[in-house]
Amino acid sequence: MWTKEFQCEGSESVLLDCGSSGSARNTCSPGKAVGLTCSEPDDVRLVGGASRCAGGLEVKQHGDWKPVDDQFSDWNLKSAAVVCRQLDCGSAVSIERREDSSERSVWGIRSSCLQSGSTLRECVSRGSDSSYSSLALICSDLLVQPIISLSPSVDGVSEAQRQGLQVFRGSSFTISCSIQPQYPGGSFHLTSTASNTAHNHTQPAVNHSAHFLFPAADHAHQGIYSCVYHIYVFSHNFSSESQPLSLTVSASPTDLTIRLVLLLLTVVLVVTAHCFYCKATRGQKPGREENIELDYYNLGGSGAEGGPGEEAGAQGTE
Repeated sequence: MWTKEFQCEGSESVLLDCGSSGSARNTCSPGKAVGLTCSEPDDVRLVGGASRCAGGLEVKQHGDWKPVDDQFSDWNLKSAAVVCRQLDCGSAVSIERREDSSERSVWGIRSSCLQSGSTLRECVSRGSDSSYSSLALICSDLLVQPIISLSPSVDGVSEAQRQGLQVFRGSSFTISCSIQPQYPGGSFHLTSTASNTAHNHTQPAVNHSAHFLFPAADHAHQGIYSCVYHIYVFSHNFSSESQPLSLTVSASPTDLTIRLVLLLLTVVLVVTAHCFYCKATRGQKPGREENIELDYYNLGGSGAEGGPGEEAGAQGTE
């Protein structure tokens, strides 16, 4: 086995353009041999539309790209669906036969061949060197994917690591929906599953974007958000949904500081109250003993003073 070690960077068009280690080994150790799985090269495309999923049908055959014309006029949505699937554009929406102002060479394609399960390449025929018409398709995945983003209206929004975005409770934030310019108009539908409740907001697309303002973040705003773009073109309704955006709502640093201060004040008040209680309890016990002693003293004093007084009174009477 050839043991040359290739060091490719990804921009090379052929394997021999890659650098190599210059290894001089003559054998390949078990499990190190390279296995390749090759895909069929792109041989079909839609051109002239606002998206790669709409436009005139062109096929590459024998190295030449040419428009396609239906030789037997039996093309239908089932035939077009084969092309849309190959382009990873969903299903077929419509077929149009375009009339060109000048003649040109086209490939022919058999609709019945496509519907039988054969590949697109197998169903292409020579066609005509002087045709004035060609086929155009519109697939369901006509629109590019919209973009969803979150921006703060005031300070208080911070990036989270993997769970999405984080906004502080009480701060305002804006969720923006935008899409690459393709067709004028349309609308954005903001969906969310916040607090296990579905919330929906709709705004018209202005300059291919819409902005949804939330004045004060609350825990009810925590959830998964996505933008859905809707537009009516080519006599059909089309829609495209963005990637989901995960939003969490947390307490702000100010709230945490206030909570900490309140906690400290509560602790100080509890400790102070406990100290006063202990001090008052200690002060009451000696006071009672002193009162008892005074009562006994007063009682004893009254008896002693009463004897001589009575005697004096008696003498005075006499």
